[in-house]
Amino acid sequence: MDLLEDAPGSNAHEFTVSELSGAVKRSIEDQFGRVRVRGEIGRVSRPGSGHLYFDLKDDRSVLAAVTWKGQAARLTQRPEEGMEVIATGRMTTFPGQSKYQLIVDQIEPAGAGALMAMLEKRRKALAAEGLFDQDRKRPLPFLPRVIGVVTSPSGAVIRDILHRLRDRFPTHVLIWPVAVQGEACAPQVANAIRGFNALDGQGPVPRPDLIIVARGGGSLEDLWGFNEEIVVRAAADSAIPLISAVGHETDTTLIDFASDRRAPTPTAAAEIAVPVRSDLSARLAESAARMTRASTQRIDRPRQRLRDLARAMGRPGVLVEGPRQRLDLWGARLDPALRGLVRSRRQDLASRPMPAATLRQFMSAKRHGLERVLARLDGGLDRRMDRRRDRLGQLQERLDNSLRRTVAVTGRAITTQSERLAGLSQRLDQGMSRLIDARKAEVARIDRLRAGLGYRETLKRGYAVVRHGSGLVTSAEEARRHPRIELEFHDGTLPARPEGTPPKSTRKSPDPQQKKLL
Repeated sequence: MDLLEDAPGSNAHEFTVSELSGAVKRSIEDQFGRVRVRGEIGRVSRPGSGHLYFDLKDDRSVLAAVTWKGQAARLTQRPEEGMEVIATGRMTTFPGQSKYQLIVDQIEPAGAGALMAMLEKRRKALAAEGLFDQDRKRPLPFLPRVIGVVTSPSGAVIRDILHRLRDRFPTHVLIWPVAVQGEACAPQVANAIRGFNALDGQGPVPRPDLIIVARGGGSLEDLWGFNEEIVVRAAADSAIPLISAVGHETDTTLIDFASDRRAPTPTAAAEIAVPVRSDLSARLAESAARMTRASTQRIDRPRQRLRDLARAMGRPGVLVEGPRQRLDLWGARLDPALRGLVRSRRQDLASRPMPAATLRQFMSAKRHGLERVLARLDGGLDRRMDRRRDRLGQLQERLDNSLRRTVAVTGRAITTQSERLAGLSQRLDQGMSRLIDARKAEVARIDRLRAGLGYRETLKRGYAVVRHGSGLVTSAEEARRHPRIELEFHDGTLPARPEGTPPKSTRKSPDPQQKKLL
């Protein structure tokens, strides 16, 4: 547009502000319809409307950029400050502020260096929150009954894991299918981890004792879903111990830091998850043998010690020989001593008679002693009878209870057997009914076959059976020899007499239509 001289009365066109802003907008959009811009993300704003506002800058210029709410949800890479990206979109203007801006619909990192820088920045931020601390990590179960595997069901990873588990220690495996790369990877993996943790241990689907998140090797971009913050937080919050087996041994993702154990490969994750059953059997057999040896030694050692002590004590017969001899000696002296004592006491009693009062006192004391003994004996007898009566009552009560239980058990058994007998009887009746019906149907079929193959069905089609007194007539010559014959039709019999004899050379087989009925 040419410059206009500032002269009074110029006839040049006068633009309104909106017209001029619209012309500038059309010029920019026509010239830069769709462009790719490389730069570093500066300020990032996320207002409540859901749109994204950020700056793209280099060392000399700044370009305003915006991503509308609908497109922001579909971005494969969320813009973060300090990240070097390649933004794709269209140039336009915003007349309200007299500025131009880039409407971005796609963002991709500007090379692996940018991805690694962003990954390191995210790792430091999550580590600062304590998500990677060692004290958060839980020990793995020694022998999990159920293992949950989060991976793609169509890849080689799940086949490798199942094959290795089957070789080492077969166990129950639950597979949660997810996408292992692309936009859907991160939310699906996070939902799978939370879903396994949300299962009820008493529900129809068992709750896993261990979770394995697995994926094969790939590029940094392919594994990026396992670096997303949503996946890392889900792994850190998992109450179930988790093994990450993402990529090959040289690949590292952020879920490896948040998991309880990192496996270099999916196959190694299966080896970490369960022990080898044959090794456990060998260890168990070895432990059983050691326990048997220890038990045998625990018995043999005291037994040997007892034998040693017995040898030190000497023979029991030698120990009692001396006391036995002394007992025999004193036993031989005891009888004469007792006899002498009785004689001396009898002589003393004869020489000094016992006064009557002393005797009565002695008898009274003995009588009182005897009464006390009798009283104690009566009391003891009563108590003994009471104890015996109580014991008998207890036994009677136990016997009654046992009898009631026996009667109840027997009654239930009789009821069960009666119900079973009734069921068997009903099944027998039904079986006999089916068998009889089958036999009836078979007899009816055979009867129909008999009727179809019998001669009477043939008689209904116009044929007849010729008989005479001695049997069937099967030829015309034989019929002429009999004065009278009998014709059997399907509805009865009729006597007949053959007439005429055709010449011998023209004689044919009998035809029912050529016979005359009498």
